[in-house]
Amino acid sequence: MSTGSPPTVRTPATAPEVATRAQEPVVQTSGLGKRFGSFWALRDLDLRIEPGEVFGYLGPNGAGKTTTLRLLMGLLRPTTGSATVCGHDAWADSVAVRRRVGYLSGEGGIYPRLTGEQHVEFLASLRGLRHHGRARELAERFDLDLSRRGGELSRGNRQKLALVLAMMAPVDLLVLDEPTNGLDPMAQQEFKRSVREQAQEGGAVLLSSHVLAEVQRVADRVAVLRQGRLVAVEGLEALRARSLHHVRATLATPVDAAEFAAVEGVRDLSVQGHDLVCKAPEASLDGVVKALSRHRLRDLTCTEAELEEAFLGYYTGGGDDAG
Repeated sequence: MSTGSPPTVRTPATAPEVATRAQEPVVQTSGLGKRFGSFWALRDLDLRIEPGEVFGYLGPNGAGKTTTLRLLMGLLRPTTGSATVCGHDAWADSVAVRRRVGYLSGEGGIYPRLTGEQHVEFLASLRGLRHHGRARELAERFDLDLSRRGGELSRGNRQKLALVLAMMAPVDLLVLDEPTNGLDPMAQQEFKRSVREQAQEGGAVLLSSHVLAEVQRVADRVAVLRQGRLVAVEGLEALRARSLHHVRATLATPVDAAEFAAVEGVRDLSVQGHDLVCKAPEASLDGVVKALSRHRLRDLTCTEAELEEAFLGYYTGGGDDAG
């Protein structure tokens, strides 16, 4: 639920208006930056998000993701640069922006004394919605009891309610900050389905997260942020090809390091007797497995690396790039 002025629902677009929107980005930033005192939380951000696109915004905690979203929602005034959302200046025309955006903040914003149904009715009145059918449908899909008060809900159910409130109205853009925090696996599947429905209907989604797997499941493109600076924008296939995996194997015979060092993309290879440890991007896993298949295996594990190690270290060489 938005921490700013709740948006009102947009009126149905005419055919010429739809054609015009299809030609312009839903989000566009140019040199966008935000400074708090002497600290730059965000610098020189250039982004473009198209209609019908699910755009993942990745980075560790403190990278500047939430600052970006607050700038786009008009909750913060930029120090440098500009941002437009649905053709409106995010700061100067923030009310117009909120009419066309559904926003889930990282802080939640659930009132403890109101039931879920009262949350829905309150937000619907502010948006100008006459019917609550979409909210009830989402609540059923998320297995959420709208009769319970916010203060009685578990962390996961509070997150479900916040998602219902963000997604209950037809909007051009969903801005979601760490949306799956606390969700059970079934609710995560419903979230993925809801996000894809938004994109299929021509709306865009900006999904901020520090969880790589969450973004990989739904995004079309991904931006990687580190210490307030954009370090990469990738399509999903390129992202998958670059993601690192930790491979650990124990063989029945001593390991020949040269055999695995010859596999393109393998890094940080370590061999001790029968044990092998290495890192490999997804594109190299097939070569690693084929090399392992020539031996008798006693044990094998392959796990995805943490986000910062897998991507930020790759793109920046591990150095500092923000002041």
